[in-house]
Amino acid sequence: MTSKARGPLDGIRVVDLTSVMLGPFCTQILGDMGADVIKVEPPHGDIGRFTGAAKNRGMSAAYLAKSRNKRSVALDLKHPEGREALAAITATADVFVHNIRPKAAARLAIDYESISALKPDIVYASATGFGEAGPYVDKPAYDDLIQGASGLASLFGQVTGEPRYGPSVLADKTTGLYLTYSITMGLLHKERTGEGQKIHVPMYEAFSAFVMSEHMQGKTFEPATSAAGYQRMLTPHRKPYATSDGYVCVLPYNDKHWGKFFTLIGQPELANDVRFSDQSARSANIDALYAIVAEAIKTRTSNDWLKTLEDADIPVMPMNAPDDLFDCPHMQAVDMFPLVDHPSEGELRHIKIPVSFSKTPGSIRKHAEKLGESTDDVLREVGYSDQTIAALHRDGVARRASDE
Repeated sequence: MTSKARGPLDGIRVVDLTSVMLGPFCTQILGDMGADVIKVEPPHGDIGRFTGAAKNRGMSAAYLAKSRNKRSVALDLKHPEGREALAAITATADVFVHNIRPKAAARLAIDYESISALKPDIVYASATGFGEAGPYVDKPAYDDLIQGASGLASLFGQVTGEPRYGPSVLADKTTGLYLTYSITMGLLHKERTGEGQKIHVPMYEAFSAFVMSEHMQGKTFEPATSAAGYQRMLTPHRKPYATSDGYVCVLPYNDKHWGKFFTLIGQPELANDVRFSDQSARSANIDALYAIVAEAIKTRTSNDWLKTLEDADIPVMPMNAPDDLFDCPHMQAVDMFPLVDHPSEGELRHIKIPVSFSKTPGSIRKHAEKLGESTDDVLREVGYSDQTIAALHRDGVARRASDE
């Protein structure tokens, strides 16, 4: 797989010790944008290699999606020789990123003090469960736990009557985006000043900030004027609306939208109803308003509503299942799920880089590699001889793809 597009991060080397979803999602984006991402894995591999659908062991669909544009290096960091090899690689890097809890990071000598001693201008980023100043600092954190602790699961419960986790790894991926922008801002600072720095992205705090952005409400004020929670998000009527033959997603939002919608459903007088006459009134009476929408939408087919509402310039979309995205005419037109040939996994679909740059577009340049596929190449790049590399393999410190 080759591409002339190199991306805005071309020339940046990232040492990536992250695993599962949060960190790999971040470093996939860095790789897509041109960075040379060296994914350092233990000899048994990132657990994400074994999660979900797969044709071959260690090459799961989730791993294939998150590990493109990365080089896999397998080292046992519990061995001094493994840590020495990592140190040699790190000395050539611009960014060092991991999601290992502080005590374990210190034991492996990958804490900021150790890494910055090797490369003083390194942009060192860690993403762990909790802020370092709090009592939870060394607690383990996973997406479900953070969805629950941040209030998100409770918000689902306020709508449905039972707390639920969102059916996506929302906390991991959201925190991964925080991590991505934090690293790029660290690189900008380094470009301007020559200075590296330590960056920490705590999952609990980051996702809580994400959730509470709209749900602070009355808790914004001191003393509080109301409980936390944005009512428009919490009405049980905020959901895809049942039509006579399916569902559609409808969102009249401003005064103009609502005026048109009330006319379309044969109730134009509602535009002058004091409950619905402006944004503040509608927000205060959102349950009643959305109940009216739900009843009206039942009267026609999905296709009828899609055409009618689009013609009226009222926001509407079909309700798709994940499988439907592959047949969506818009997704097909933008080539959202391109087919590629992988050397070991055969034909597979990627997810397109969703952002565009007019001067420095990102690209998918490299397939997700087998465990340790680039171990020898990277070690040679940092000065290791073939004899030394062979000794690392013989002693079980390093692993290459052919060792499987």
